Amino acid sequence: MSDQRAPLQHLPVMTFEQMLEKVRYEGAYPTRERAEEAVRLVVAGLGRQLTGEERVELAARLPLEAARILTEQIPDTQPLTGRAFVKDLAARSGATLATTRWDTGSVLAAVAASAGSELLTRILRQLPSGYALLFGRAELTQAA
Repeated sequence: MSDQRAPLQHLPVMTFEQMLEKVRYEGAYPTRERAEEAVRLVVAGLGRQLTGEERVELAARLPLEAARILTEQIPDTQPLTGRAFVKDLAARSGATLATTRWDTGSVLAAVAASAGSELLTRILRQLPSGYALLFGRAELTQAA
């Protein structure tokens, strides 16, 4: 039995156009361009947070354009909490926290749809607290 793994094929769940339309619909954006701005901002930010197999698997499931945005980012040495992630994106975009939180939820809903439940669970285990709600999931904590 070989220990080598087969390389992941790029098998996106949706096209980039479909992703933009999903984000445009979910976020109630007036134009495709505004949805694309949100996708580029949030996916780049996520690329700075994810590492390892989860990053590689997510890139394989995203549309090629989104996968490139994700993988062109150098992961931060100190991962941000969900709240700090939104604050960082707001500072980079010049938008308000409320607008950035909306953008983040709209985009990460589409990312979650591409990732699937099992991969999303692994991604959330890797990230610091506060991301589950951004992906549209309840933030579950262990009882002390």
